[in-house]
Amino acid sequence: MTKIEDGAVVLFQGDSITDCGRNRQNGHDLGVGYALMAAARFGHLYPQKEVRFLNRGIGGNRVVNLLDRWQEDCIDLKPTWVSIYIGINDTWRRYDRDDPTSTEEFAERYHRLILQTKEQLNAKIILVEPFVLPVPEDRRSWREDLDPKIQVVRRLASEFQTLYVPLDGLFAAASAQTAPDYWAPDGVHPSPAGHALIADAWLKAVQA
Repeated sequence: MTKIEDGAVVLFQGDSITDCGRNRQNGHDLGVGYALMAAARFGHLYPQKEVRFLNRGIGGNRVVNLLDRWQEDCIDLKPTWVSIYIGINDTWRRYDRDDPTSTEEFAERYHRLILQTKEQLNAKIILVEPFVLPVPEDRRSWREDLDPKIQVVRRLASEFQTLYVPLDGLFAAASAQTAPDYWAPDGVHPSPAGHALIADAWLKAVQA
């Protein structure tokens, strides 16, 4: 049986992968990515639970941006579950804008984010690890920056006993069978199939 309770409010938070074209004027719009797919599948499986899903992902966000808007876009919404999927832009900005986020900064900010959520909401938390695929080839060099950040997310999941979605490993495994660009054409933003992979992994984490 799924871990998500009757009448739950589930908040998806993150960057463009979560945002995925949602209409920000409509607080109920889930975009067209994994958040919509996971919510649709869950609602189909458990209609009697009447679970409400919200999406407040914003393209380009890093952990520091989540911290800045956490009161309005998380705490004030009073979710009972918070799904956080962040981190790839904390790596990407080092390479495209020479604006790096150190592993230490990333860890400290992410820790504050979870602490704030625990203290002010007592919500259950799902952490989704970022991934990158070698498309184009220069993405390979990103691993030196991203891998330590993935380890941070894993440590935080262990420390706070959250649910965990191990995307980097899942996308690597999928890309061993089918070309990486099938799953994420630019190595970062998932294709529809990539979003379905995330949605499936998310549903598995909540035992849906």
